Amino acid sequence: MMRVPKWKVFEVEFKSQYDYKDPLRDVTLNLILKSPSGREVTIEAFWDGGSVWRTRFMPNEIGIWEYRTVCSNTQDDGLHDKKGHFECIPYEGNNPLYVHGPLVLSNNRRYLMHLDGTPFFWLADTAWNGIIRATVDEWKEYLQFRKEQGFTVIQFVMTHWRGGPCDIKGERAYEGRDKIEKLNVDFFKRIDPKFAMINKYGLVAAPVLLWAFPDDISPGSNLTNEEALLLARYLIARYGAYIVVWILAGDGDYRGKKAERWKWIGKKLFLGRNKQLVTIHPMGKHWILHEFINEEWYNIVGYQSGHGVSEEDLEWLCLGPPSKDWRLKPPRPIINLEPNYEAHLAYRIYKPITAYMVRRAAYWSLLVAPPAGVSYGTNGIWYWARKPEEPINHPRAGTAIPWREALKLPGAKQMSILKKIFLSIPWWELLPDPKFLIEQPGMKDIRLFIGAARSENRRLAIIYTPKEQDLKLNLSQLKLPLKVIWINPRTGEKIEGGILSAKFAVLKPPGQGDWILLLRTTQ
Repeated sequence: MMRVPKWKVFEVEFKSQYDYKDPLRDVTLNLILKSPSGREVTIEAFWDGGSVWRTRFMPNEIGIWEYRTVCSNTQDDGLHDKKGHFECIPYEGNNPLYVHGPLVLSNNRRYLMHLDGTPFFWLADTAWNGIIRATVDEWKEYLQFRKEQGFTVIQFVMTHWRGGPCDIKGERAYEGRDKIEKLNVDFFKRIDPKFAMINKYGLVAAPVLLWAFPDDISPGSNLTNEEALLLARYLIARYGAYIVVWILAGDGDYRGKKAERWKWIGKKLFLGRNKQLVTIHPMGKHWILHEFINEEWYNIVGYQSGHGVSEEDLEWLCLGPPSKDWRLKPPRPIINLEPNYEAHLAYRIYKPITAYMVRRAAYWSLLVAPPAGVSYGTNGIWYWARKPEEPINHPRAGTAIPWREALKLPGAKQMSILKKIFLSIPWWELLPDPKFLIEQPGMKDIRLFIGAARSENRRLAIIYTPKEQDLKLNLSQLKLPLKVIWINPRTGEKIEGGILSAKFAVLKPPGQGDWILLLRTTQ
């Protein structure tokens, strides 16, 4: 009997007795599983080339699982009414995904947690092209490095798209434009080991199902509704047994009437069919919560503040929709899926984005809305460059350095420091609270904007200042006295600043540059 640890992947293969001309449309195959407690689960199988169909399933109960197949062609003895069983056993190891389980929304719906209630801090790297352009050995090296740095999520694109018109073999996911004329199963077979590897390294996969930039190659903008749904269902059937957060669509315009297409696809894909969390990756400075706020399948508010550093760009991030709409109900985690990318050319000024700009955007993103996490990116990684070159169809991005060099850029190391800072406090209890700032210098000069949040029990506050400047504080909402701790976000160095007992204070960072201030009650 096959034995599979809890939260890992059970896989079984079936071979058809018929030669289907169009396997994606001519036949459907479902696996109906009965859990040890008697609960029934139905999952879709996927065609894996030739006469082969497979199913993958993540068991969530210890004990014996039974299964049987149901094929739309009941005469196909290779696919229909096949029966079997396997045993789900306890996981033994230290991989946090298998120790704590898949991701769900927290009870207050403001952050992510594992199924056992352990809070999950989203720190993602955007390797958009990684899974289609990297070799297996390169992918291992990359995942190991990011794991050691403390990253928890990998964002990537599942098919060909404008930044990756083909995979490492020069092939596309399918042939056709508005219709899938032929699915390239080998394209996905090359992805399979790399996809499984993400969870193996303790990282959550965040795949984009349908990149939707308005061009002549991205499936999310070219396929009809029905064909886009067909492709997405195939991808979910193939990879839905892993621990993932689905990004339904990437880099598209989903506002106004355009939202109807994605609402329809989202309902068909996820309502009553899939329990993994779902978000959408919009174009830069597009805010889509109002269009999708009543969609039950839409779990996470993803947004893209983008690669601009002008006053307008910074005001959108610090004072715009993310800072206001987090109060809307029902609540959802709010995550900046694409802030300033390190070494990317900043829009309009065409100068490389620095590690400082990356840090600034990340801390602001975490403090203008209840923190759930943030993403990081750089040209060399998202494009998966092997030599210095301009990414395809991205002339404004600048030259991408080789991916191994990009791994070691200072901004990524400082994201590790960022995560350590937040993990050192009950970050999931924080809410934005600019009220304890007597003066917000960002109202006069957005580059001086101070991000501020406090815990609901008023025993903790965290402040980010992008410059060395006076912090004029009204501490009457916090429980005094308070211990003062300064943290250098460039190095992680901590400097104790004494005890505050007065309701009003003016504090100044201990040095130049940006700083984190932690205030914790001593009682």
